[in-house]
Amino acid sequence: MPDNEFRTLAEQVLEHLGKTGQRLVTVESCTGGLIAAALSDIPGSSDVLEGGFVTYSNALKMSAVSVPEAILAQYGAVSIQTAEAMANGGLLNARDADIAISVTGIAGPGGGSTFKPVGTVCFGRAVRKGPTTSVQCHFIGDRAAIRAQSVHHALQMVLSA
Repeated sequence: MPDNEFRTLAEQVLEHLGKTGQRLVTVESCTGGLIAAALSDIPGSSDVLEGGFVTYSNALKMSAVSVPEAILAQYGAVSIQTAEAMANGGLLNARDADIAISVTGIAGPGGGSTFKPVGTVCFGRAVRKGPTTSVQCHFIGDRAAIRAQSVHHALQMVLSA
């Protein structure tokens, strides 16, 4: 995805959050902060972007955003259950945020398995005054392409909140 396409979608997200009076926190694993970066590249983003957690390791998922060890043990780091727990933990630990978006996945080139191949990415969206939703996607391409598709999908999920 070209940079200008990211910027346009990120601008739409910031405008949407501004109109609805909501603040966003990101909780990222495989994207490594790219969602927060796409938003914070735009002047004025601090009006609606609370911040972000980059929780690459399971240990940090547990300590920074309160993902229960039992969820990681039962479902793994790349699961809709973990994505939901990450989003809920983002809201818990960023008390001024109204929406949390999370992403955890396998961007490759290694790390995939038969049950969770490279390109498996799970998203969670928690809304302080609403339900937590999640989805699992399967993206194709190299590491950069999978991460770009993940950022795009996450931003779309915020727009639909």
